[in-house]
Amino acid sequence: MAPKSDNTEAIVLNYVNEQNRPLNSQNVADALQKYNLKKAGIQKALDSLADNGKISFKEYGKQKIYIARQDQFDIPNSEELNQMKEENAKLQEQLEEQRKAISKLEGEIRTLQSNLTLEQIREKEAQLVKEVKEMENKLAKLRGGVTLVKPEDRMAVEEMFLEKLSQWRKRKRMLRDIWDPIMENSPKNLKEFKEELGIEYDEDVGVSLQSFSDLLQRGKKPKGGR
Repeated sequence: MAPKSDNTEAIVLNYVNEQNRPLNSQNVADALQKYNLKKAGIQKALDSLADNGKISFKEYGKQKIYIARQDQFDIPNSEELNQMKEENAKLQEQLEEQRKAISKLEGEIRTLQSNLTLEQIREKEAQLVKEVKEMENKLAKLRGGVTLVKPEDRMAVEEMFLEKLSQWRKRKRMLRDIWDPIMENSPKNLKEFKEELGIEYDEDVGVSLQSFSDLLQRGKKPKGGR
């Protein structure tokens, strides 16, 4: 049921005074929809209030603009205005402090949310304990002389190693077959001639073919061994 006309006027008057800004009938109708007031009733109430001098209005063509009567409001003097400005400045400072405090709390909340929960910490601890045990088992096997490399992997590495040793021997022999006859008939000093041609023996760079061959032999178990 729609409010009575006097109630409608009271509602409209209260709203216009609260807003204290220029309004047309559509502005008021949109704002007062919760009261189930129709636009025609609001227009009638606005016109009645204006005719009775309770609100002011201006006509702009076919449209009327309504505003609260300004003489009903206390207009502050310059001293009161300055006081209001000071109070506003203090309120702004307090507001800024509150914003900083809120921002700090939000940061702390984000930090807490990013931390692990007790359940997650326990899960992580259990995982780490498991990994430590696995590493300790591997270490115990190594200390006990147990080989952790698969036989097929070891064989593949040994075959590749043997192939490289074979190539080394072959190249070393080829160099000697060419180099030794040259040096037998050359009047030049061996060291100087090597430096001139940029040639280096294995021993010149601190390596030995035999030492690498011995590595492979040491890695094999003696026949009949356990």
